[in-house]
Amino acid sequence: MAEKRTSGEQGGEPVGRQGAEPGRAALPATSWAVLGLLSFGEELSGYDLKKWSDWSLRFFYWSPSFSQIYGELKRLDKVGYVTSRMVAQETGNRDKRVYSITDDGMAAVRTWAREAPVEPPVLKHGVMLRIWLGHLLESQQMRDVLGTHREYAEKMRQRAEVDIAGARGEEAWAYPTLTLKWAERYYASERDLADSMLADLEELERRRP
Repeated sequence: MAEKRTSGEQGGEPVGRQGAEPGRAALPATSWAVLGLLSFGEELSGYDLKKWSDWSLRFFYWSPSFSQIYGELKRLDKVGYVTSRMVAQETGNRDKRVYSITDDGMAAVRTWAREAPVEPPVLKHGVMLRIWLGHLLESQQMRDVLGTHREYAEKMRQRAEVDIAGARGEEAWAYPTLTLKWAERYYASERDLADSMLADLEELERRRP
């Protein structure tokens, strides 16, 4: 793991601040997600953060755009939870900016993880909304909707399975790997629920005159 830098260290172009009191900044959950990615101790560029979030967070929370990531980094820098510096790339491309968590940022995200209220997930299931409006659809259209969802769920399950295998043996990713296992089970459940709903539709059609 890379060592964490504070804004007073030399060797780059630090721009972050550390003056905020730990746990006091009012931040949206997406800020805590970005700060959480940095809490593993690596210096990460915006591209790295996007890659890491696509690898892990997207399965259960968030698949951010680059603009969202940089917006959250700007917010975190403003409250002193991250610092950044410019580093030269071995490839000869232009220098890139990398971000690391400050001591205040680590204290804040630790406090948030330990003390934030447990919020129930909000289910916004577009497929179920379509089936709810089944009286406006033909039977085959509903089957097509469920079939498409089933394919998506199975694809996501397989991707989570691959990422679990890729993370095996990486001690630093032990807990993120647990969330990937959750995701694998979740998407397997979504796949199976689609199969059950298809069977329910067939039963409904058989009962109708």
